[in-house]
Amino acid sequence: MLTGKQKRHLRALGHKLKPLIQIGKKEIEEALIAEANAALDHHELIKVKLLESCMLDKHEASDTLAEACQADVAQILGKTFLLYRAATPPVIVLPKADAPQKSPAKSAAA
Repeated sequence: MLTGKQKRHLRALGHKLKPLIQIGKKEIEEALIAEANAALDHHELIKVKLLESCMLDKHEASDTLAEACQADVAQILGKTFLLYRAATPPVIVLPKADAPQKSPAKSAAA
């Protein structure tokens, strides 16, 4: 699961990307999942576009494809979404998750 800071970092990286995968009237099938897996193996972060002929909702399509590829959805914007899956070894370095902040220690005045 990605944190907010990690998603923000991936959105910044994904802004300049062109869609590598397009989902049309055939929707999500094995060939599309295989293509998305190959793209994720090579790029780690991919942009997917839903065409007008696709009958799936953008949230349904992103969740289905992310689950099939064991990836995380980094962003859903309009008819496009970003999928991220870390490679081994990872090429994209994600910001560390924030540790919960502790309240300042109270000093005892004597």
